[in-house]
Amino acid sequence: MLKNYLKTALRSLWRNKRYAFLNITGLTLGITVCLVIYVIIQYEQSFDMFHTKKDRIYRVLTVTPEESGKINYTQAVSFPVPTALPNDFSEFEKVAGIVQMGKRLVTLEDRHGNIQKKFKPLVYFLQPSFFDIFDYRWLAGNKATALNDPNSTVLARSTAEKYFGDWHKAIGQVIKLDKQFDLTVTGILDDPPKNTEFQFDMVATYALLKINEIKDWVTLDDIHNCYVLLRPSQDVEKINRELIAFSKKYKDPKSNVTHMLQSLGDVHSDKRTGNFIGRVASPERIRMLWMIAAFILLIACVNFINLATAQAVNRAREIGVRKVLGSNRWQLKIQFLSETAMLVLASLLLSVVLALCVLPFISRVMDLPLDAGMLAAYNVYILLFVIFLAVTLLAGFYPSIVVSAFNPINALKSKIAASKKSGGISLRRGLVVFQFIITQALIIGTLIILQQMNYFHKQSMGFTRDAIVNVAFNNDSAGNAKIAYLRAELQHIKGIREVSFSNAAPSRDGNWWTGFRFDHQTEETKFPSVTRWVDYNFLNTYDIKLIAGRNLTIADSVREFLVNETLVQKLGLKPADVLNKEIDVWNGQIKGLIVGVVKDFAAGSLKEAVAPVFMCNIKRRFSSVGVRLATGADVQASLKAIEKLWNENFPEQIFEYQFLDLQIAEYYKEERQLAHLYEIFAGIAIFLSCLGLYGLASFMAVQRVKEVGVRKVLGATPAHIVYLFSKEFVLLIGIAFVIAAPVVWYFMHNWLNNFVNRIEINWSVFVFGGVAALAIALVAVSSQAIRAAVANPINSLKAD
Repeated sequence: MLKNYLKTALRSLWRNKRYAFLNITGLTLGITVCLVIYVIIQYEQSFDMFHTKKDRIYRVLTVTPEESGKINYTQAVSFPVPTALPNDFSEFEKVAGIVQMGKRLVTLEDRHGNIQKKFKPLVYFLQPSFFDIFDYRWLAGNKATALNDPNSTVLARSTAEKYFGDWHKAIGQVIKLDKQFDLTVTGILDDPPKNTEFQFDMVATYALLKINEIKDWVTLDDIHNCYVLLRPSQDVEKINRELIAFSKKYKDPKSNVTHMLQSLGDVHSDKRTGNFIGRVASPERIRMLWMIAAFILLIACVNFINLATAQAVNRAREIGVRKVLGSNRWQLKIQFLSETAMLVLASLLLSVVLALCVLPFISRVMDLPLDAGMLAAYNVYILLFVIFLAVTLLAGFYPSIVVSAFNPINALKSKIAASKKSGGISLRRGLVVFQFIITQALIIGTLIILQQMNYFHKQSMGFTRDAIVNVAFNNDSAGNAKIAYLRAELQHIKGIREVSFSNAAPSRDGNWWTGFRFDHQTEETKFPSVTRWVDYNFLNTYDIKLIAGRNLTIADSVREFLVNETLVQKLGLKPADVLNKEIDVWNGQIKGLIVGVVKDFAAGSLKEAVAPVFMCNIKRRFSSVGVRLATGADVQASLKAIEKLWNENFPEQIFEYQFLDLQIAEYYKEERQLAHLYEIFAGIAIFLSCLGLYGLASFMAVQRVKEVGVRKVLGATPAHIVYLFSKEFVLLIGIAFVIAAPVVWYFMHNWLNNFVNRIEINWSVFVFGGVAALAIALVAVSSQAIRAAVANPINSLKAD
């Protein structure tokens, strides 16, 4: 019996090749989207889940309530926290402080001190207990002793191979870090997996930087985190309450800054906090991807239903003969479901092949390490099996009922088309409305995301970001001694307009936050501020506006401060009131008078609120030079001249530069990737919806063939016939728009609320989305409408 069903199904599909092709195409695209999204979600949710103790690993967050009632969460903790926690909490089995220092200069020297090779690996400084908490594969060395000596280091395998050719040769070798520290290689780690927050090339010890000796409980830097391993069966809520008392014990008792624990599984998904890789996959984003996958697969199923029911009318005689020869409704249902299963199976196989082809492209778009091996996981096979069953039943159930319900007498007389199936027609129309709700939602949502991205690109950040190049240099004593010379030489290079030395550009990803004492007060401010160490030409180079007071003086020996408007507002004062008032940072280590107030500028991205900022002229902290190029300058010639100057003065350094506008563009990388992904999915949804419209138009053309013939005999023009077919689709798409518009507004309004600086949703984007959907729909049905309009009425009116 099964063999007969399959043979009949194959013959039927072969006779109706166009129908089979359209259905397989739609289902293949829908299933491929599901597969790709599933792979993306599985990757995003796998971060650091390979650690055996993952359920007991937590990150310590800093929690800062504001007077407005808003609560700020940050990954950064003050430097003494990892040292103090083990003394106060027996619940912690291990505590590890971690500092991600970014890319640092590493050199290999011969016995005479001559540099043989130089690199810039990503360096982490951490407490050795880190490797008791997290599982990373050791290729050489002992994790219990490898970092006991402050002058030791552990390299990742690829880093060791880059330095020494063979990682086996690295053990015992000496490398120099930042021209200051001679470190002996005591261990080799396998390269960290891509799905971990700790993408280190090189690991050194906390003790090397003497971080455990720092007593500053106020300063926060995003590069400094703390992780703990809880003992089994600990009450996290109880520990969080105890962390409040811990904070008051070591910090100012009147301070409202506290700490709390965050589970390892939330580190990669909590958009309130940052992480070391600078990217999160929020639950909202994951849910949205699931919804897109489900809706696109549903659209593909809707297409199948519309095409199948339209095709069923053409198979009326076949069904009538089968019923007359004894086939019952159950057998006809099984027959149709067999055909559906074969189409779905073919689509599944093709979708796997298509997914393998598109994964590299999606990997580039999303900047994710997606590969073919991810499709070989056992859970992907389970997903494919579930899709096979679900799509076969979902797409085949209703058409099988329609087919099996045909009256054999009417079927043999080809009167199926004339019979009124208002319920069936309403369902098909409802399915088309559903398709275009999703399609218009994706079109309008994508347009809003693109508008927000364009806003980020064009909105003023309070400073100039175009034609500015930032060049790093070593901020040791030798580097600082050359600042005056470098400034003079840079100003003589053709095409350079302004030069400023500082520790960073006005905006950077990852800031140093600290409190300070204002105007001889005994307590520090209740809010931390972003610090910038800048020279007198910082405002001119970045075109930051001064609104009160004056600029910094040229003299390096005089300590002076500039503050922004937000800092003044948080002090509850006016710009004129803070001038000539003292700022005391780090208990008198840095003191100076406020000489000027500048307009607010974005110290981070425009997604965030403007932070309070103070700037001070401390030369020894400069590590970057901002070069503003003149309009019309030969950029490449200027860069070559800067590189030549750098190589002459810093032969041991690796010359690196970055355009400020490109650096800022990276802040919005995740949103830009999301926009690209939505563009792709919107295109697929449009294509699938057009297939659905083609199916309904085909059904209508078959059902109304005699009506069209009569109308033409009575004088109807082809244009009138096309209008007759199109007006219903215009109505259906209008209904879809009315439903989609408020739904899209709600979700996109909530999405935009994630950004402090955001666009207002304009009605024009809805009009454009609706018109675009209507135009696409009319193009999709035009082929069937025109075919019906130009058909010979004599053929359609012939008796069967």
